Parts: sequence; structure tokens; C-alpha cells
Amino acid sequence: MARKCYATGLGTVSGNNRPHSLSATKRKWKANLQKVRIKDEDGKIKRVYVSTRALRSGLVERA
Repeated sequence: MARKCYATGLGTVSGNNRPHSLSATKRKWKANLQKVRIKDEDGKIKRVYVSTRALRSGLVERA
């Protein structure tokens, strides 16, 4: 299962490390995801991964 935010779709982003010599090596930035229990649209309780940004802004309702 890919780790992706249930509310925003935020996931892992890839890019390059760039030191002073400008040599490029691949790296990843992982989203800060928390496994939380939420109420979905039907009022059912689910356990999903949600980003901390979505939790703080109130995009999901915790159960």
C-alpha cells in the first residue's frame, strides 16, 4: 500500500541532493502521515493515513 494522505493525496516526493560540488544523487521527501481513526462521509469509522497538515486544518473529523 502506498503511503498517501486520505484527505489531500499528499505522498512521497522525489528529487536530488545537491552538495556544493553540484553532483546529483536521488532522494525522497516523505510526507508526515499519521494513522488515525476518522469518520467518513457515511459516518462510518475508518482507520486511514492522514497528513498532519490536514489534521491541523480540520479537513477530516477524528472519531
